[in-house]
Amino acid sequence: MINTTLRQLRVFEAVARHLSYTRAAQELYLTQPAVSMQIKQLEDSVGLPLFDQLGKRIFLTEAGRELHHYSRTIAEQLAEADAALEEIKGVKRGKLNISVASTANYFAPQLLAIFSKRFSDVTVSLDVTNRETLLRQLATNEKDLVIMGLPPNGQHLIAEPFMDNPLVVIAPPGHPLTHQRKIPLTALQKETFLVREQGSGTRIAMERFFAQQHIRLTTGMEMNSNEAIKQAVQAGLGLGIVSIHTVALELEVKRLALLDVKSLPIMRHWYIVHREGKRLSPVAQAFKDFILSEAAQLLEPMRHRPRPPARQKSARAS
Repeated sequence: MINTTLRQLRVFEAVARHLSYTRAAQELYLTQPAVSMQIKQLEDSVGLPLFDQLGKRIFLTEAGRELHHYSRTIAEQLAEADAALEEIKGVKRGKLNISVASTANYFAPQLLAIFSKRFSDVTVSLDVTNRETLLRQLATNEKDLVIMGLPPNGQHLIAEPFMDNPLVVIAPPGHPLTHQRKIPLTALQKETFLVREQGSGTRIAMERFFAQQHIRLTTGMEMNSNEAIKQAVQAGLGLGIVSIHTVALELEVKRLALLDVKSLPIMRHWYIVHREGKRLSPVAQAFKDFILSEAAQLLEPMRHRPRPPARQKSARAS
């Protein structure tokens, strides 16, 4: 029988998840020697090594992988028990632990600010990250809730849409196409596009849409952030396809322009996502209800698609 403590299991789970003593220590607000000591005591109790160290990296042993499976289950059950007790007490305080896709960070802080004013005793932990990390966090049940644009199928997730997420074509203000209306999709084949990295939700939606329309785009640079794409488009390196939520400021100050393209925007949705069967804490449930019932209305101005600038009188008719 393993003689261990919940503290040791919590420390072990963090180290196993990060495969790093340093990152686990940061997450748990402990010193690295304290983390190492807890792991050493747990290994002594188990009677087997839980980690192998190769160079500067650590890896789970067979015993470590087995214990990690059970430690995650125990952590989830303890979290559910805590949520059930908090629900019985009827409190609306505690910690909200969420992650959002990098594109969603253009509006998520606004929603969190409103929510925090209503629930001033709630502490919010916000992680802004890419799609790959979001999927890993959902798979390991690390977060209460996730906001993303393209939930995967078949992974035992509850994904509920709460707001439109139109993908639009952006260009520098001086681009010739900014003065045209109802631009045919075929005209885009003559342009160079700056695109997000492989695996991003925007890239997947873009490629799927144009493949269905039998349109082949010329892609130039591949970038891992919307900010990089916007800067490159402003510099005249090509056109971009981004969520309308990422370009509100640039459109307002006329650093970027939207193209009026037939069959666009590409219509998507924002989703709030969690593991199927997950028992949400009262705080997490309150935030989910808030998002589903109010987010679209609170962000209403961002949902409207700005028109391209009016054609100048000297411009030739298209």
